[in-house]
Amino acid sequence: MISKDIDIDLLAGQRLMVGFEGTGINSELKALIKDIKVSGIILFAGNIESAEQVKELSLSVQDYASSCDLPPLFIAVDQEGGEVARLKKPDFTEFSGNPHITDIDSATNFATVTANELKSVHINMDLAPVMDIIPETEGSCDGFKSIMANRVFPGNPEKVGKLGSCIIETLQQNGIMAVAKHFPGIGRTTRDSHLELPILDAERKLMESSDFIPFMAAIKSDVAAIMLSHILYTDLDSKWPASLSFNIAKTVLRDQMGYHGVVMTDDLDMKAIKCDIKTSIRQILNAQVDITLICHKGPSIENAFQQIKSLISNDDELYRKGLESSHRIASLKRKYIGDF
Repeated sequence: MISKDIDIDLLAGQRLMVGFEGTGINSELKALIKDIKVSGIILFAGNIESAEQVKELSLSVQDYASSCDLPPLFIAVDQEGGEVARLKKPDFTEFSGNPHITDIDSATNFATVTANELKSVHINMDLAPVMDIIPETEGSCDGFKSIMANRVFPGNPEKVGKLGSCIIETLQQNGIMAVAKHFPGIGRTTRDSHLELPILDAERKLMESSDFIPFMAAIKSDVAAIMLSHILYTDLDSKWPASLSFNIAKTVLRDQMGYHGVVMTDDLDMKAIKCDIKTSIRQILNAQVDITLICHKGPSIENAFQQIKSLISNDDELYRKGLESSHRIASLKRKYIGDF
């Protein structure tokens, strides 16, 4: 065994981004921060009442983390515009969504306004933009209806990459971390991973010439993080969905595409994930996925924390990988949130 002189609880907790109930700092949220030492929180409609309330919540959780001598938190929200936007009128601007962003001017305007509004309430991460594509050949097939039809930019992969990169760069120039999603692309799927595990049989060569292109653009734009999908891509990994796949997260995204930033899963509570939490966490750690996203209150958060602790405590290789993830997470926080 190698010497493990870093706080194992902190090393484990920083691998988790979690949801919670309530609109203010409460005992549940304090326990997630102090005891589980989570890396970040994600806000949903039930956590949001007004701009002033969100600002108070954001400041309170950061102050509490600091008082516990813990790193600052990622405070994330899905603010894509259109049908996926948690922050609503009258306090926030509502946009029509990616299908209506057709040029650089509209992309820049969306990202500038969104960044300023997120900064005003001390949210520091936008789980956007969606970089999925809907191939025109499939979109014209009789009966085909992509699950992402209302959430993608219009146009070919190059245009999607250009519009998405504009949003990434504008958000990040204005101090908001962007998250490109859902690698390696779910625009070809018709089934909802919230409800089941979609299976995509597209050949890798086809995906490389289309679906991968916007994500390569995101990487070139130094995107803060990339979110993996809960889709089974049979030609990339016949056993594990992307969020649990060493072949996709490590071999394809990191080694072959050259991405060295933070990688995160989609919500582990989704029904697409069929295996138990212990198996899921082992796969995530082995694949060098940095952050596990668990969006709902319940035993999954505590169980995931305990499993991460156990695995990195007893497996030297997973411990080494954990140190690398910890460095990526800490570096991103220092870049966008400040020294600690």
